[in-house]
Amino acid sequence: MRDLGVGFGFLLQGQKWVGRHGRWFGFGLLPGLVTLVLYAGALVGLGYGADDLTAWATPFADDWTSPWLGIFRGTLTALVFAFGLFLAVITFTAVTLLVGQPFYESLSEEVDRSEGGEVPESGLPLWRELWISARDSLRVLLRVACYGILLFACGFIPVIGQTVVPAVGFCVSGFFLAEELTAVAFQRRGVELKERLVLLRGRRMAVLGFGVPLTLAFLVPFVAVFLMPGAVAGATLMARELGGETAGGDRDDDSGENDHPGGNLPSSGGDQGVHHFPH
Repeated sequence: MRDLGVGFGFLLQGQKWVGRHGRWFGFGLLPGLVTLVLYAGALVGLGYGADDLTAWATPFADDWTSPWLGIFRGTLTALVFAFGLFLAVITFTAVTLLVGQPFYESLSEEVDRSEGGEVPESGLPLWRELWISARDSLRVLLRVACYGILLFACGFIPVIGQTVVPAVGFCVSGFFLAEELTAVAFQRRGVELKERLVLLRGRRMAVLGFGVPLTLAFLVPFVAVFLMPGAVAGATLMARELGGETAGGDRDDDSGENDHPGGNLPSSGGDQGVHHFPH
């Protein structure tokens, strides 16, 4: 259980980091603002159309008497909107990171630089980084969709569907939200999706301590936009620990080798970032 606090600590450290680096905070807000406008429109549309969708999908209930028809379709409408909100929370981060790939990569590099030692770089052109990010995000979203369908179906189970299922849903959301955020730092280190999942599962409680509170916070309108820069910073700090890196750990190593567990993650060294916008 101690790892839950460790994960939450990374989330707080990330927010404190951007608080001390105001220019990077403002810089990291831009992609989230663009994505927020798109998602707000989609959720408003879903809110207006969910009841019509439910009525279309359940024609067999047209002849039901009151109040059963209202209760049945009202419950389904709430579940449809909840499912849409669940997908929005998960996909918001993926889409925002894709839109803001150069922005967040630069922010993540600056976090690495502030921690000392080398600053890993992917060495890939921007189009290639975007392709890898989109491909991995799609793979993650397919996994999330499978969990989402299963949880949606379990939501009809009395009592369990109203208690256990939402809790499990938040844990699933938190885990994959943390995966998407740490992907920014891991991708620069050449760590593939399968390896990332192994590292995250090895510290599952820490990942949940980071991701679940962030998932809950992202349910509040506009909060996701303001927390995204700090979330990327905190995820970079967590990725460093999961990879066995320490602040300044490479500075005094004349042999250039890293004896920490996971310390052989690829990096190109130096302080020349691929994308450096604000300084």
